[in-house]
Amino acid sequence: MSAPKILIQVILTGSRILGRAFVEAYREAAAQSASRAAGGAARGAADPITRKTGMDLDEAHKILHVDKGATKESILKRYDHLFKANDPQKGGSFYIQSKIVRAKERLEMELSKETEATSSAEGGEAKQP
Repeated sequence: MSAPKILIQVILTGSRILGRAFVEAYREAAAQSASRAAGGAARGAADPITRKTGMDLDEAHKILHVDKGATKESILKRYDHLFKANDPQKGGSFYIQSKIVRAKERLEMELSKETEATSSAEGGEAKQP
């Protein structure tokens, strides 16, 4: 075979490989775009506190290792322990420490929401004769 013929075959083979790679990358990008759009619709249905904090209630419970019916005192006790244990100056992780803070904030917001709902329900019952 002559050198120009080999060169042309190498170029054609390489362009086929690159073409297939671009097509596959386009398909993956389209699939990711569709899944993000579907995920955005699901996130839109989440409660306002989850949208505000970016953390759902289950994740906050798991981070602080507290049960769903935990009191504010038990949440603060776990928060203090985990916050001190993950102090970056003592070899801890700032990222984990920030997740602990966000989890405490999320649980406190949920507790205040429940307290408001309870007080408004009690107030509504008291007004009715």
